[in-house]
Amino acid sequence: MPALFHIMTRTRHALEWQVGHAPQLGTPPALFVPATVPGAVQLDWARAQGWPEPAYDPDIGKYRWMEDVFWRYRAVLPDMAASANTRLFFVCGGVDYRYQVSLNGHVLHAQEGMFTPLDIELTGIAQAGDVLEVEVFPAPKSCESGDRVEANQSVKPAVSYEWDFHPRLVPLGIWEDAYLEQRPPAHVRRSEVRYELDEDLSVAHVRCDVFVSHARAGVLQWRLAGPDGAVVIDHTCTPDAPVVAMTANVHRPRLWWPNGQGDQALYTSTLELMDAAGAVIDSKTQRVGFKRVRLVMHPTQWDEPEIQVFPKGRHTSPITVEVNGRRVFAKGANWVSPDIFPGRISRATYEPLLALAHDSHFNMPRCWGGAIVQKESFFDLCDELGLMVWQEFPLACNRYEGTPEYLAVLDRESASIIRRLRGHASLALWCGGNELFNNWSKMTDQDLALRLLNRNCYDLDRERPFLMTSPMPGMAHGGYFFRRDDGAEVYQYFAQSKNTAYTEYGVPGSAGVETLRAIIPAAELWPPRPGTQWTTRHAFGAWQHNSWLDLHTIAHYFGEPATLEQMVEWSQWLQAEGYKAIFEEARRQKPTCAMALNWVLNEPWPTAANNSLVNWPAAPKPAMSAVADSCRNILASARVPKFAWHAGEAFTSEMWLLNDSTEALPAGRVEAWIHVGDTRTQALTWEHSGAAANTNVQGPALRVLLADAPSDRLTLELRWVDHPERNSSYHLRYFATRATAGEKAYRMGGV
Repeated sequence: MPALFHIMTRTRHALEWQVGHAPQLGTPPALFVPATVPGAVQLDWARAQGWPEPAYDPDIGKYRWMEDVFWRYRAVLPDMAASANTRLFFVCGGVDYRYQVSLNGHVLHAQEGMFTPLDIELTGIAQAGDVLEVEVFPAPKSCESGDRVEANQSVKPAVSYEWDFHPRLVPLGIWEDAYLEQRPPAHVRRSEVRYELDEDLSVAHVRCDVFVSHARAGVLQWRLAGPDGAVVIDHTCTPDAPVVAMTANVHRPRLWWPNGQGDQALYTSTLELMDAAGAVIDSKTQRVGFKRVRLVMHPTQWDEPEIQVFPKGRHTSPITVEVNGRRVFAKGANWVSPDIFPGRISRATYEPLLALAHDSHFNMPRCWGGAIVQKESFFDLCDELGLMVWQEFPLACNRYEGTPEYLAVLDRESASIIRRLRGHASLALWCGGNELFNNWSKMTDQDLALRLLNRNCYDLDRERPFLMTSPMPGMAHGGYFFRRDDGAEVYQYFAQSKNTAYTEYGVPGSAGVETLRAIIPAAELWPPRPGTQWTTRHAFGAWQHNSWLDLHTIAHYFGEPATLEQMVEWSQWLQAEGYKAIFEEARRQKPTCAMALNWVLNEPWPTAANNSLVNWPAAPKPAMSAVADSCRNILASARVPKFAWHAGEAFTSEMWLLNDSTEALPAGRVEAWIHVGDTRTQALTWEHSGAAANTNVQGPALRVLLADAPSDRLTLELRWVDHPERNSSYHLRYFATRATAGEKAYRMGGV
């Protein structure tokens, strides 16, 4: 049951679940253990065996067999006081992944797919003492590859089959609430408020669709209250059919804006079903945010020479986000599930992570197609915080063959996802999945799975944008290292890139010392080496030989670390400055570039090193603070050409004003200062003439000869006089000796 709905006259009964496993369908388990619902069978079994918390268990491989057996949940129906007219239902938000529901051994329902909820009536066929069972099939596998390819014929998220930040652990079980519910004979089965905005946004044409248990079930009263509580719609009718549509207009609606662009105005829709005496029988509540989102071409995109010579198809895709007629630069991160086990994710799991995103001036999380579609509370929070959700369907890095069986499941599951989410103000766009138009996936827009998703989005949520996959032509995924094997740093290769959107990119950074001590045994903790828990925790060989700890790059700039603490400090320094460089470079490329979403915000379990800004469960790395500075709507920014500098070199940098705000900036002054040890040098003063709203301005370049100083750090500080909240700092590597010709070449990637 979606969290936005408040049940008034219904009675919910919790069930006491047990779970056990067997090798075949229909075979009774030899042993049942207590089960937590929502949850996962792996967690229940581990708890019964006294195993450690999986996030800190060094032997995650012992869960492997659990994906290949049948798991049976059972619950004895309690004695429920009820009138003769009460109707009884078994309600379940989702079971992962294929399953069947039985009552006293008789199958009532069978289904493949974890995103389509259940609502099974038990009236007249169930009584106290009966046994309700949910039998969960083994994890779906199209082959025995041992990796994500096994998921290419299912709508189960591929990340569970192992990723470069996720161990092989395939959860199964009841992952959403499951309970009995008594309802009065006349009740609202479901309701939904939808709307269309006039082109000039002056009128919202609002519609409330109501599905009642039967015609003439009572009197329906629908009210819509504004953010200030004032009622703007008050409509009453008697349903003459099981489906009723009520319509009304809201003039000059307050609009919902993303974080940093305006208020998150949310209206409240209240629907009440009343009997003849006016007593409320049933009630449902939904929040509504009025907005319009479009993906458009950037201002000069149609004028590019590649499409002017002959009539050709476009070579880049529209990816500039237009909200309520205003172009908004999308700043944010890729979002992955915050736990390996979706069943134990709750609003409390989401709150600290989404608060970090909001406070870091993000306005868009990209819900990556390798993970689950998040729970209702995730979208509730995004509605409140102004986070525009890029939502992908559960397809990632596979060729999803269009067999009739797969397409039937995808059809039902995607329709359920769309219907559940389309009422949220935060939902900004749909996407078919992650990296499907690549040589490892080999899909195209002619694949039936993507044509089906496009059709369902059009039929069920036509006004919201749809992308086939990410990246699309003009967009980029990568890079993922501070320094590439060819020697190019993020400062160079992003400045040389010209993309319309950077929807994935990463810079690895070590976890904090406390996390490392918690996940790496003391005997293996120092020094880090392959073949230990450092490898299990993705420090080595997670994707490439040097991912994700990247000791080679640390040594390149700092030498060999002497302690764990020193290694962590240097690794996190590189990550913070690397991410800062990329976010600001992407913004400097506006309006051609319209989006900067790093890989990733969070992680599903504690890793030793990763591209994440936040360690599991919600511990921000220093890079989070650096990125927050880079994503402020207004700031002074520097385009720095490299990370490492030597005494005697001429330090150079370009100065910029970055403005993503709705306000024009007046003329002012920005000063550039160089700090090396105790030496402070004012390098430049820029008397700028201001900037138009939502517009960047390039300023002068500075050049300063670096003096000898006993320090390992050079800090460039940009001071926006009279506006210290717009200042910026860049912390770079400094060598207090003059570089030889060979060292200069090495530091610049020449060796």
